[in-house]
Formats: sequence, structure tokens, C-alpha cells
Amino acid sequence: MPRLIVIPLIVACALFMETMDSTVIATSLPAIAKDIGENPLALKLALTSYLVSLAVFIPISGWMADRFGARRVFAAAIAVFMGGSLLCAASSTLAQFVGARFLQGMGGAMMVPVGRLVLLRSVPKRELVAMLTYLTVPALLGPVIGPPLGGMVTLYFHWRWIFLINIPISVIGFYLVLRFIPNIREPDMPPLDLRGFMLSGIGLSVLMLGLSALGGHLLSAEISSACIVLGALLLSGYAWHAQRNPHPLINLALLKLPTFRAGVLGGGLFRIGVGATPFLLPLLLQIGFGLDPLQSGLLTAAVAAGALFMKTLTTTILRRYGFRTVLRVNAVASSAALAAYGLFTAATPHLIIVAVLLFSGCLRSLQFTALGAISFADVSQPSMSQATSFSSMTQQLTQSVGVALGAYALQLSSLLQGHHAIVAADFWPAFLAIAIISSASLFLHAELPPDAGMEVSGHVTAGKFAQPEAQRTVKTESPSK
Repeated sequence: MPRLIVIPLIVACALFMETMDSTVIATSLPAIAKDIGENPLALKLALTSYLVSLAVFIPISGWMADRFGARRVFAAAIAVFMGGSLLCAASSTLAQFVGARFLQGMGGAMMVPVGRLVLLRSVPKRELVAMLTYLTVPALLGPVIGPPLGGMVTLYFHWRWIFLINIPISVIGFYLVLRFIPNIREPDMPPLDLRGFMLSGIGLSVLMLGLSALGGHLLSAEISSACIVLGALLLSGYAWHAQRNPHPLINLALLKLPTFRAGVLGGGLFRIGVGATPFLLPLLLQIGFGLDPLQSGLLTAAVAAGALFMKTLTTTILRRYGFRTVLRVNAVASSAALAAYGLFTAATPHLIIVAVLLFSGCLRSLQFTALGAISFADVSQPSMSQATSFSSMTQQLTQSVGVALGAYALQLSSLLQGHHAIVAADFWPAFLAIAIISSASLFLHAELPPDAGMEVSGHVTAGKFAQPEAQRTVKTESPSK
């Protein structure tokens, strides 16, 4: 089998393991909360701790891959992820579970971004959209299989067994990485920006701890507020530091590229809304409507099934309409579908719920693929490692913010309506709030020029918009500027 096909399949194996793990957990949250004696809303910490760990360690993944070799780092990351899965299965308290999830995140932080970096450096830009689609199709099987599998295991066995699913997949992935992934390294590596890593890592961790603990879970309101302020100050300190460092850990100068800025910042707003749904939707179906974990998992799998179907049409749609049109129109349509989740009631026929979730999955899949491709459309090869880390970090961070804000909106809705426990009527304001945030990405996508990403999408506009390759990539040649 040609290496050009084998490498995407190996990276897809890692993505499959990670995405299935996250969807299995989301379906099992109510059962986990009951077993360890916690409020279901407190389990947002288990989701955010994993995502924050990804955001903290992703920025050094590119440097470590360049310094020690992609194959070596990829294999080690799979081993760490497997160890975290075993500890999750053995956890008996919220603190232990959160800590084990953080360890899983450390492995995921190196696993998926390094695999994507290998792919980006191995595939010509003209084939990027096709390879990204080819890559994510197997990975999308994780969200399709994960919810019903997690529901079935939770209902008929025990939630702890869902983490053991990762073990055989990890073993297969470990072998494939050692067998096929090239040990790509950079001969001349700048020193690691250790001060930047400390500022960004501690800043992100403290900020997200404060946001995730809002509502009185784990920390008091005063300590949560202090964490938010301290985290924001540390991140501001990193921004000041990055402007004066010739080799910053997170290259903020990449945001000068319109396509990268639209993909990362606009995509970040979109992911805040979408990132909240794996937390809110299973709670609505199980706590609000009284469904069992298996019924909930079968319904939520419709989102991933829609996403899987859309992958067959993404390249054609982007070639026909271009990135700017697709991103603007689809941001509004996806957000409207997200808000529609709040219209579900216990009496809504399951067929209608499945239809809405399928349609929503199609829309968000198109948006994610377009965002992933446009982000790297004008990034030069020397800057690809930093751009990959920056983009991946932002994706995980904004999903974590989505979980925190979605949980807080749900708790606030319940409080304002005078409910002592979460009920179905508390969910529609939460879905509406995250849909509004998601739709705000429209304004960043509107800044894109008509020919944005034309080399990647194949969408041809008027000749006056075309520019030579050198003019589109020269801005990233000098990260210090």
C-alpha cells in the first residue's frame, strides 16, 4: 500500500481512539456522576481537564516532534494515552478521575497533532482537502460507534469498562507508528521557549480551572474568579513575551495571515458552541427526558453519522462555492441547527430528533473540514509546525470553553427558573446561548477575500484576485516579525 495512503490511515487510528473515548465518556456522564456521588454538572471538570491538558501540551508537540523525531514522539504519546485510560478505569473519586483525564490529555496532545504534522508535510497542498477528508472518515467512526457503545456498556456492564476499549486500539496504533511513520526531524532546531511554555501553560490551566469551577463545583466563587483573573494576566504576559522572542512557543504572528486568522479565531468561536453539545445533549436526553444511556447513545450517534456522510461531498462543495461563501453561510445554518436542539421535548418523536441531529452533523462536518483546510492554505512549510500546534491548541481550548460556558448557562437557567434540580425546561436557554456564540464566527469569515484558499479548494474566481504563491506565503517566513 502506498505510503501516501498508509500515513493518513495511521493518523486516523489515533483520531479514532481519541474521538471514540470522548464520545463514550459524554454518554456515560450521568452514570459516572451517580457512581462517584457527584452532581452531573460537576463532571464538566472531567471533560475540561482533558481538553485543557491538550491545550497546554499541544504547543510543544511540534517542537518535540522536530527535535526528537515524529515517530518516537507519536509512539510515546500513544503509550501515555493508554496509561491514562487505565487510570480512568481505576478512579473512584472526582479528583482521581480528573487527574487521570489530564494524563490522557498529555498523550493526546502529542498524538494527534504530531500525526497531523506528518500528514501536512507529506501531502502536496493541491491534495490537502482530499487527504484531510480521507483522514477523518475513519476517525469519524469513533463518534458514530462511541455513544451507543458507551451507552450499552454503561447500561449492561459498568462505565469503567469503556476506558479499556482504548487498550487494543492503542496496541495496534503503537505497532503501526513504529512500522510506517517516518522519523521526521529538523536538523537545526531553536531552543524551546521554556518561559513561554510556563506562561501559556499555567495561564491556560488556571484560567480554565476558574471557568470550569463556576457554579460552585470544586472551588468557591471567590477562588474561581481569582483563577480567571490570574490566568488572563499570565496569558497577557505571554503575548508580551512572544513579541520579544525570536522563536516563541506560540507564534502569534501567524494571525497576520487572513486565512489562518479566519480559520483559527473564527473557528474558535464556532467550536465554543459545538463543543458544548457533547456535554449538554446526553444530559438533556437522560436527565431531561429520562432515556437510558443506550437510547441516548443511539440518538446522539446521528450527529456523527451526518458528519460521516458529508465528508463525501465536502470537496465538491468547496470547489463549487469557495471558502468564504461556505464558511459564512454554513456558520449561520449550523448555529440555527444547534439552537433547534433546545426545541426538543420528551414528546418529540425520536425520528424527528434523529433527522435534526443528522442535518446538524452534516453542517458542522462541512464547517470543520473547511476551517481545517483554510487555516493552512497560505502557511509556508517552515511555519507549518507552529501553525499546526497553534491551530490544534485553539481547537481544544475553545471546546473546553464551550463545555464550561454550556454547563454554566444550564445551571444559571435552572437557577433563574427556580428549579432545585436540572429539568428539561432548563436546556433551551443554554442551547440558544451557545448557538449565538457560534454564529458570531460569521463576522470573522466575512473578512476573507473572494479567492481565499483557492489553491486548496480548486475554486476559481476572477483572474484579478489571483496572486503568486510567494506573495501569499512570504509573511510566515520570519516568525519573529
